[in-house]
Amino acid sequence: MRLDLNWLDYVILGCYFLTVLGIGWLARRSISSSLDFLLSGRAMPAWVTGLAFVAANLGALEILGMAANGAQYGIATAHYYWVGAVPAMVFLGIVMMPFYYGSKVRSVPEFLRVRFNNQTHLLQSVFFALSAVLIAGVNLYALAIVLEALLGWPLVVAILVSAALVLAYITLGGLSSAIYNEVLQFFVILAGLIPLVVVGLHDMGGWGGLTDKVTANKNGGDGFLHTWQGTGVGDVTNPLGSSWIGIVFGLGFLLSFGYWTTNFAEVQRAMSARNMSAARRTPLIGAFPKLFIPALTIIPGLIALVLFPKLGADSGQYTYTNAIPLLINKYLPNGVLGIAVTGLLAAFMAGMAANVSSFNTVVTYDIWQTYIKKDRDDAYYLRTGRVFTVVGILIGIGTAFIAAGYSNIMNYVQVLFSFFNVPLFVTFLIGIFWKRMTAWAGFSALLGGTLGALATYLLYKADVVTFRTDLEETFWGSGVAFAVASVLAVGVSMFTQPKPEDELQGLVRGIGATDLNAGELVGDSTWYRNPLLLGGIALGLSVALYIPFW
Repeated sequence: MRLDLNWLDYVILGCYFLTVLGIGWLARRSISSSLDFLLSGRAMPAWVTGLAFVAANLGALEILGMAANGAQYGIATAHYYWVGAVPAMVFLGIVMMPFYYGSKVRSVPEFLRVRFNNQTHLLQSVFFALSAVLIAGVNLYALAIVLEALLGWPLVVAILVSAALVLAYITLGGLSSAIYNEVLQFFVILAGLIPLVVVGLHDMGGWGGLTDKVTANKNGGDGFLHTWQGTGVGDVTNPLGSSWIGIVFGLGFLLSFGYWTTNFAEVQRAMSARNMSAARRTPLIGAFPKLFIPALTIIPGLIALVLFPKLGADSGQYTYTNAIPLLINKYLPNGVLGIAVTGLLAAFMAGMAANVSSFNTVVTYDIWQTYIKKDRDDAYYLRTGRVFTVVGILIGIGTAFIAAGYSNIMNYVQVLFSFFNVPLFVTFLIGIFWKRMTAWAGFSALLGGTLGALATYLLYKADVVTFRTDLEETFWGSGVAFAVASVLAVGVSMFTQPKPEDELQGLVRGIGATDLNAGELVGDSTWYRNPLLLGGIALGLSVALYIPFW
């Protein structure tokens, strides 16, 4: 699978690397405080944070992971976008961001401290720091295997070089550097993937030729071309191996809302916006490109399914995760090849940078400043943030090798989401809508939900319980986490004392802070920027896109 890059390809790569480092160097000039370094001084415009919001997710999860799912599960992978992303992004912009931004907290875990207690805050801070470095490791590993396979770099060397580059520009410019690079990376990724889709479809004889070949393929079939076919309860025949209940409730509600509304690696981009209006529009702007990204990830997966009969091996070059690299190797000429490889590198660095930049914020503010070194001057915390950037990268290098044990990295990441994001979402959801929920109920729901999802996964791996696919396990594991967390949130609240209302101002729906009204815009009354309008259009498009693939 080794690529034959020539001087032009390496020039393109070199120019990209210099640009990335240059952005980091320029962003450094605007860093004068820890808030500048860790939250961009809350000064970013909505269009920048919106593109950064979707680019932060457009890493290994999207490029390799969703293409792998496209090859393994077919068009049903679109559920991860149209049910499993856009509705939650709309909910974040309309409902959740007023609580995050309006409360002036610096991170998602910090919201738990002011809503519940220090114990809940510390628990979630540790959980998030762990999940951030694990997912950063996924992106780093994905980048390394591409460099190893396509350029011939040894895996260890590829991991170290990739980590060093990300470390350089985040340490220089902090979150601002990460966000501006993510905007650049978004367009570089498109430039790398669009030629691959166009050339691949042409080779297949267009969309009609591709669908005919997928239908005739022994590892594919007609079910690979539909989203909801074969999802009836008791009559599950779709490639995902799940009924509509698992797809809608497990993926569309639990995993999706758990990830998009509480994952600080994403929410941090909206928190860096310059006002409430920009913060609310950030995920809504990101929802529009998210709707159409399946064309750039699922279609290559289907093409790879047709072209490579050995695809789906447990190890080696024919794992599902290698669908995109295999296509790049087959189709793209020099020059375009350099753009495609640059696009892959951009995607992986965006994903890793998002997790590392959120890791350093949480560890600096939520753990170090709150519990270990209090009341130091701001310059101390600025230095601390840079130190923890290095720590996050070093831990990510280690966790990269955990991801190596999965032939489809998306399965691994979905397991992590069921552990860490679903219990957090339940805790948030009940906590912001029910003032009676107590501090210790928040702690119990967070811990119990995580342990419930972990127990489900371990029982599955021990063959005590069975599921049709790894993805089905994550759907039901998320359901267990939701159920356990919900029961504990309500049950513990019945036996413990809630906070008085004067301590819940702006933290619970209906108590204080008029800017929490869903239709209100703060500092911007332009009609076409209304979150309800933008969200409604995004939801309408997500339904419309399903129609041709029903």
